[in-house]
Amino acid sequence: MKRVVVISDLQVPYHEPKALNNLIAFLKDYQPDELYQIGDLNDYETPSRWNEGTRLEYSQQVRGESELTKRRVLEPIRSVYGGPFGILEGNHDLRPRTYLSTKAPALAEYAGDFHFSKLLDFAGFGIDLTPSFHSVGPDTALIHGHEIKGLSNIAGTTAYAHASKATTNLVMGHTHRLGVRRHGASHLGGMRWGFEVGHMMDPRKAQYLGPGAVANWQSGFGILYVGDHDVSPYPVDIRRDGSFVVEGERYGKLIRGAGGRFARKGDAA
Repeated sequence: MKRVVVISDLQVPYHEPKALNNLIAFLKDYQPDELYQIGDLNDYETPSRWNEGTRLEYSQQVRGESELTKRRVLEPIRSVYGGPFGILEGNHDLRPRTYLSTKAPALAEYAGDFHFSKLLDFAGFGIDLTPSFHSVGPDTALIHGHEIKGLSNIAGTTAYAHASKATTNLVMGHTHRLGVRRHGASHLGGMRWGFEVGHMMDPRKAQYLGPGAVANWQSGFGILYVGDHDVSPYPVDIRRDGSFVVEGERYGKLIRGAGGRFARKGDAA
């Protein structure tokens, strides 16, 4: 049985560093058969339609953020994991080339040079640009989630609705929610499920939520156990301190003080 790890929505430079460090340590130990990042690896805050007509539209951040992603995400992962690694394009990843095509049509023929797979040197890292609806196992496909319209605030429901339309089990990101929703009787062979694999952002850095805003987001990632005839989805919760548990092993240390409350290192009991 294959073990496939699926992560989504790091949105560098707004990623959660502790969670990312723990993920890299996990990948080193776990050595999955396949690894996928299913979209919004980068945020690319600018250029985007949200910043048109503002000072930020003129800020030159694409190169620096791309280099940060290579240095902070791709290089560390590839230093511990040499297996198959695929990345899907999310709605944030496509911002640079979309901006060039729509705002500088005379240069649109060069838009391909601004594809995130080139900005992040997929070829150099041995990474596959994975298409939407990529088959990851029997009756199961990967998407980012922006490809189909419609969102629900209930974790797993957006993926399930999309799965019903696509007539295949779907694994997706995009919603920043973590959950599996199923329908049908498994013993009759009619079960259908959708799996949203959460996010790995630091929500405090999501300025677009507004001051003091709280989103219905859940940090996490997914594991798929892929057999010859079916796929079993397993959500992994990432806790507030960036730690998580997989198959009885904790990655990241829980720092507790008196009474079991979270504490800083210097205050730990």
